[in-house]
Amino acid sequence: MELQECFMNTFVVIGKEGSTRDGAGFIEKLWEAANGHFDEVSHLAKKDNRGRVIGVWGLMSDFSREFHPWAEDFTQGLYLAGVECGSDATAPPGWSKWTVPSFDYLFVQSTGPETFAEMIRELETRAISLAGAVQEFHCPETGNLYLFAPIRRL
Repeated sequence: MELQECFMNTFVVIGKEGSTRDGAGFIEKLWEAANGHFDEVSHLAKKDNRGRVIGVWGLMSDFSREFHPWAEDFTQGLYLAGVECGSDATAPPGWSKWTVPSFDYLFVQSTGPETFAEMIRELETRAISLAGAVQEFHCPETGNLYLFAPIRRL
């Protein structure tokens, strides 16, 4: 597995929030809600110089909202399906705003549902511990999905 390293400053995502307590399929339902009502937050989204959204994120956090990895072998936690926004953006009613702290990350392009488990095994092989929850980045330009594993909180 080819892991790449990067640093990311604190960033903000506004999206639809849910948890594993909401039952099976809750992540898909969050994405349906976020995409179906994107017009409510599109004006808040960060955009490139051509007016295209720069970041669509599936964020995860433990229930403390401190961005620790999901509990119970990555099966219990919170999820936010949303779009990257400016730090001064205010979430409209029915939406949530999360501010992700600065981290050093190792990231990889996802090749399917097995990528997460493969990434965790690779980190364990390298004796690297997670410093936070793994985040999903959906690149609007390419359509690719990347997994970002925080290895150092700054």
